[in-house]
Amino acid sequence: MMTRIFVGLAAALCAGTALAGGPVAADRPREIAAPAAAPSPIAERQLEDEIIYFVLPDRFANGNAANDRGGISGGALQHGFDPTRKGFYHGGDLRGLTAKLDYIQGMGVTAIWFAPIFKNKPVQGKPGEESAGYHGYWVTDFTQIDPHFGTNAEFKAFVDAAHARGMKVYMDIITNHTADVIDYAEGEATSYAYRSKGEYPFSRRGGPEGAPINEGFAGDDNADPANWVKLTDPTFAYTPVVPEAERNVKVPAWLNDVTLYHNRGNSHWVGESSVYGDFSGLDDLATENPRVVSGMIDIFGQWIDDYGIDGYRIDTAKHVNPQFWQAFVPAMLERAEAKGIDHFHIFGEIAYQEPTATLAAQVMAESGLPYALDMGFSVAAQMVASGKSPPRLMAEFLQQDAIYPGGAKTALGLPTFLGNHDFGRFAMFVRDMSGSDEPEALLARVRLGHAMMFLLRGVPTVYYGDEQGFISDGNDQLAREDMFPSQVAVYNDNALVGSTATTAQDNFDTTHPLYRLIADLSAARSASPALRRGLTQVRAFAEDAPGLLAVERHDPETAQRVLAVFNTSASALSQDIEVSYRAKGVAPLLGPCPAALAAPGSVRVTVPAFGFAACILETDD
Repeated sequence: MMTRIFVGLAAALCAGTALAGGPVAADRPREIAAPAAAPSPIAERQLEDEIIYFVLPDRFANGNAANDRGGISGGALQHGFDPTRKGFYHGGDLRGLTAKLDYIQGMGVTAIWFAPIFKNKPVQGKPGEESAGYHGYWVTDFTQIDPHFGTNAEFKAFVDAAHARGMKVYMDIITNHTADVIDYAEGEATSYAYRSKGEYPFSRRGGPEGAPINEGFAGDDNADPANWVKLTDPTFAYTPVVPEAERNVKVPAWLNDVTLYHNRGNSHWVGESSVYGDFSGLDDLATENPRVVSGMIDIFGQWIDDYGIDGYRIDTAKHVNPQFWQAFVPAMLERAEAKGIDHFHIFGEIAYQEPTATLAAQVMAESGLPYALDMGFSVAAQMVASGKSPPRLMAEFLQQDAIYPGGAKTALGLPTFLGNHDFGRFAMFVRDMSGSDEPEALLARVRLGHAMMFLLRGVPTVYYGDEQGFISDGNDQLAREDMFPSQVAVYNDNALVGSTATTAQDNFDTTHPLYRLIADLSAARSASPALRRGLTQVRAFAEDAPGLLAVERHDPETAQRVLAVFNTSASALSQDIEVSYRAKGVAPLLGPCPAALAAPGSVRVTVPAFGFAACILETDD
């Protein structure tokens, strides 16, 4: 009997122009989006089943104004709170995030990943260049929630509230570095330039001609604790200096030992310095040292034990030696399993901006990291959805899935994204790469990019505010706008996509066309095992200009097959596409699908400008 899957859902999804894959006017009449179905129970969902929402708590919702200054007296340069400056705390917190779970879940989100919330150094930087730790990456206490965000009890309340809804919680963690506490006596004179292991060996103070130190230390590639106890003098490259007021500021206390850091000056992001150098002055931990390895396992294992979180996104993963991850990852998975968490998701940040999988696959193979944020996908999606590159680019990128450890199946668990807090927002890239900010075309291209993220392989990861048309003026601080009414001028002058609102207003509009689109894409993906777990076969692509991209997704367990098609051109297109000869018919899941096969092994698709569709290929399997 011919299998007909999800036709009732498909009929509902395909009602209306928004899901026909064509442009949607920003000023169309607004309707209340249908509530998203509750996600399946957490224990039943595999990693690739998730839909992730990434948020910076400081910029999302202020649930308790009393903690805006983190309990610190003084001015903005002491407590870090100044909602008028883009590089300072703005007031968002865990209580506010918890109160907005309805809004987040309304998009069909099943997992929340947020920037680090551990206690940070409130403000750092040279005079006149100060900024605050609102982003969470300048940790001093790895055991406590930063008081600007709330308390450990409020974090537990957040995790419990998310879990009660069937939503997973992913923490953002750092093992590479701490806040900038260690200075170097020679730093100002050298501009903190990196000093290599060859020119400044562990065995001499200040270079090969210096006084002998660390007698018997056999190098940092020897992990024997008996070797590391011989590294007692940290002055081989620079002379570390710690201000008296900060000698014991780090928690756990072992982090205050300066011999546990590389102390070689600033990284220039290439070669040895990429692993051993300070990340823009942040204190770079000697992750080769077994004391650091065991200490970090203790720290982050405890967060699993105490709160039952569901995954870790690992910051600056490629700047840590592979041997560290070979010990750390199995230890975290073991702790999670002991807690009854069977699908603990670990994915590392391996930062690059090229439409390839090569670097991510290399680092994963060397380190044992199971997954990585899919940097290559984000660039490919930006270039193809904007029309800067033909669909061939995405097709050839997807064909690289075979090079990941574990092959193409591993690619199913890679979190895919379009833009983020470091590089900038997807809408900005599309606008700049397409050379046009015409509102309807820009909205249509942004919609197309989101369709690619949800219908192609990987775990779709929505960056907070994208669903409200946030566009950003650049990277880093310029891409970290407030969801609550902002007081930052460089945010508030942006023309948002699909809306006449600005960031000077509250932006939790559940009728925004992008919010509604994401909810609909989530519903289709959650209903289709092929879209969640299906391997990819590229079926067709335009080679030299914008046009068609077609892939067939097949889930071996359920035998479901889905054909996903995208039109990156400004004109409608029709084309015959090869499909599996197992297909006996076609049923719509999302967008304009043909009523039947054109012939055995072929369908003819018609897709509007900047449109997309997902069509179930009915089989007898």
